[in-house]
Amino acid sequence: MPYEPTLPSTTAPARYGDPVLYPTAVQHPVMPLAELPPGVQLVTLPNGLRTLAYTPPAEPLPPPVQPIPAWAKTTALLAPTLGAGIAAAGFGIAYAAPGLIAMTDALWAAIALIAAGMLAPALLRTTRRTGQATAPVQHITQNISATGLFGRATGTLNNH
Repeated sequence: MPYEPTLPSTTAPARYGDPVLYPTAVQHPVMPLAELPPGVQLVTLPNGLRTLAYTPPAEPLPPPVQPIPAWAKTTALLAPTLGAGIAAAGFGIAYAAPGLIAMTDALWAAIALIAAGMLAPALLRTTRRTGQATAPVQHITQNISATGLFGRATGTLNNH
């Protein structure tokens, strides 16, 4: 015996159009497609039901988006890295500032020492010349000769 569903029993007889037992679709008056106002169209929904709907006017498509150039991507990626590097250098200089000040003091002292070493002979020469009379310059030539590895050396001096 096949299974047949039974309707629940009610004390009142079922009426036509009862929403629980016998649902019926409400019939709307059909408007001719020629009389539809602008912006309204007859559309079919995904479940197959056809209905009227407002549709936006067709707008022209926006221009296609240009791809981002590789140099712009590279620049955008390098900008934070460069900024972080500059910030790190700033912190490093701030921490190294006392040592750098001491080094500059030492370098100025070294420069002063080198300058004094260069200027001292020039100052001595100028003071020596002005304090004494100029004497003629003497040239002395010395000739030394020896015979053999352990031979006695002899020499002559020539004053010019």
